Amino acid sequence: MKTDKQKKQDATVWNLSALFSSDDDPRIEENIRKVERNSYRFINMWKDRTDFLRDPAVMKTALVAYERWKKTYGTDGDAGYYFWLRTQQDMNNTTLRARLNRIEESSRKIENDIQFFHLRIAKIAKGRQKQFLTYEGLRPYRHFFERIFAQSAYLLSEPEEKVLNLTSATSYANWTRMTAGFLAKEEREVLLENGRSGVRSLAEIATLSSHNKKRIRDVAAAAFNDIMEQHSDIAEAEMNSVLAHKKVDDELRGFKRPDHSRHISDDIGTEVVDALITSVSERFDIPARFYRLKARLLNVKRLAYHERNLEYGDVNAKYPYQKSLTLVGKVMADLDHEFSTIVQRFVTNRQIDVCPGKGKAGGAFCVHHMASQPTYILLNHTDTLRDVLTIAHELGHGINNELVRGHQHALYFGTPTSTAEVASTFMEDFVLQEILKHSDDRVRLPIMMMKLNDDVSTIFRQVACYRFERELHQLFRQKGYLSKDEIGSLFQKHMAAYMGDAVEQSKGSQFWWVYWSHIRYFFYVYSYAGGLLISKSLQHSVKKDPLFISRVKDFLAAGLSDSPQNIFGKLGITIADSTFWSAGLDEVETLLNETTALAKKLGKL
Repeated sequence: MKTDKQKKQDATVWNLSALFSSDDDPRIEENIRKVERNSYRFINMWKDRTDFLRDPAVMKTALVAYERWKKTYGTDGDAGYYFWLRTQQDMNNTTLRARLNRIEESSRKIENDIQFFHLRIAKIAKGRQKQFLTYEGLRPYRHFFERIFAQSAYLLSEPEEKVLNLTSATSYANWTRMTAGFLAKEEREVLLENGRSGVRSLAEIATLSSHNKKRIRDVAAAAFNDIMEQHSDIAEAEMNSVLAHKKVDDELRGFKRPDHSRHISDDIGTEVVDALITSVSERFDIPARFYRLKARLLNVKRLAYHERNLEYGDVNAKYPYQKSLTLVGKVMADLDHEFSTIVQRFVTNRQIDVCPGKGKAGGAFCVHHMASQPTYILLNHTDTLRDVLTIAHELGHGINNELVRGHQHALYFGTPTSTAEVASTFMEDFVLQEILKHSDDRVRLPIMMMKLNDDVSTIFRQVACYRFERELHQLFRQKGYLSKDEIGSLFQKHMAAYMGDAVEQSKGSQFWWVYWSHIRYFFYVYSYAGGLLISKSLQHSVKKDPLFISRVKDFLAAGLSDSPQNIFGKLGITIADSTFWSAGLDEVETLLNETTALAKKLGKL
């Protein structure tokens, strides 16, 4: 019989029983067989037919069957999802990795064999495409066709696509997993709050590197830098391999820019992303001013690189998980009853894995797979105020997933990267505003500084990273290979561009790209900046009229049913207009001016 302490610990660990009862559940092998059997039932039914490419009525029959397969089985079923989640809990467990690899090998084969369906739809002649787009029976799938037709110019033949799928693990995925796995194993002895030394995981060391006590953060930063430098040689080989993989893929498909494939897959115009990147880059004076303000408030000439996120003032109150969850839950309930219901379901069903630990994946994420499967959230909660915001952020993703699940069919279950961060930053900001609402000036100042820090990190740092990625790919394509020193120098160049002269690009910071997983997924980070700036607009509308939350929910439930431009257009937001991005940046600058004025009022400057 479990003790109360064990039960409490269990409540903060994923319950994966909605998938399988354990790693040895006999239903796992049964599920793998079902996935294969039902996948090939569809494949064998349609692979030799061409009538669905001519007759919209037959196409509807095929799509209904395809949608049913995608919702219930997919290429890896419950088994693939289960073992992926288990590897995130224990990244160094080779038994789990082996079982996942076996499922993924089968999944790639199924993906190869079923991709004919997309590829042949994509090759429908332009003159006939309108027939499918306007057929009433296919209206629920209209944007599904629009996206495929937009991608058609960059798709290869069926045999070529199969080869690329089969080689993707060795040329890309295994490389990135290797680096992540090595980092997850790392522990170092660091200085702790109680003045003693202790061994901590990499995720905990990263948190300690921003501790308010200088000795603690400096020791943690030295440990972090040592880990990054230790793995920099292997990360150099990894990065060059994935850059080469991307280059070859782009050349084969005919993409003229390294980031164009991201825009196509995210269903967003390159001109929209370019407008965002340019607008934010032209306002790099804002983060530079912010870091100068922070340095003055902390009474230092310059901040070390690892001190860029150092909190000013008393915002280091402890926020244990339950206290954090209560706060976030209240905000969600105030916004909308359905938000609160979804959050409570996540907690009751133990869909949130809370605490850091050796071997556990670092950072935080919210993941969904198929429409028939639960959403899961991973945290590494260490009781800081920033962890409260992380909970809100990931729950925003989770709410987004559940609303899409409730309103869209399986082919629209998901959110394009271009809009995925809107829900998360929307919820995160409302939680912080709730905290500000109940604070006096002396408490408001450090919280406003914290909010500015988050805005700078989410908007300006991510755009700087995007620019780093863009030049990284371009330089690799010119030179053919980049040393770790060249990558590090380029990284520091772009970090300095937005940080300004108040942050020192300290020795060791040139290796922090080793830890930044997003750059392995190519040009993903623009969505953080765009998502926050868009969410600022939605927040403004909700504050002006609380009933506007129903329209926000319409957006959150839209999934992949339309392009982001059209979805936001219905909310009166034109994201292709550079003045829209400038308006959001003006809000950040206004907060900076208000914070500076408050600091002067309190005699801090």
